[in-house]
Amino acid sequence: MTDTDAGSEGRPAAGGTDDPDAALVGRARHGDAGAYEQLVLNHQRRAFNVAYRMLGDYDEALDITQETFIQAHRALGRFRGEARFGSWLLTIAVNQCRNRLKHWKRRARSRHDSLSEPIGGEGSDLLHELPDTAPTTIETLEARQLERFVHEELQHLDEEYRTVLVLRELQDVAYEEIAEMLQVPVGTVKSRLHRGRALLRDRLRARLASEDRGSGGRAG
Repeated sequence: MTDTDAGSEGRPAAGGTDDPDAALVGRARHGDAGAYEQLVLNHQRRAFNVAYRMLGDYDEALDITQETFIQAHRALGRFRGEARFGSWLLTIAVNQCRNRLKHWKRRARSRHDSLSEPIGGEGSDLLHELPDTAPTTIETLEARQLERFVHEELQHLDEEYRTVLVLRELQDVAYEEIAEMLQVPVGTVKSRLHRGRALLRDRLRARLASEDRGSGGRAG
């Protein structure tokens, strides 16, 4: 059984039972197409954002988002409501992305073209952890340019680090919930997050230094 088989997806992530989608889920399980359409509207943006951050490709993220909702609809009868629908759905999206990354990695290896060297990552508060050695460069960068750098470096990060950074730093998912999604101990989640942050800082140091050299350093 693969990561995205309905049986494994039917196991929801850890969390409370106060699900704001509970009524819609109940109606959808009884064949109300309109209720499921509303669930899609409620969660499609978050699912897409996770897929885009993990895959780095807009069209691929759209494809994964669509497939996520198709699989969720097929497995809805096995959703037990032990956690929020949104958490369960996000587990499906993450597993879809992980499988796609594995596929890319195998394809790249067959071409002798490595696409998966572990290097960088991203997170909402990671930008504040950049080293003091490069403040002049950071000050001269537009916010959007820095965000682009972070997004690009994230795509070079090994999947296990990229996943926890996207979930924790960008989606603010709890450690326990991530652990349940990935079926690993909470300590492993924290360890991967710590390592991913360190890899990101190293990667961004090099990127910012390169940009600084390319521009001739800080004027004046």
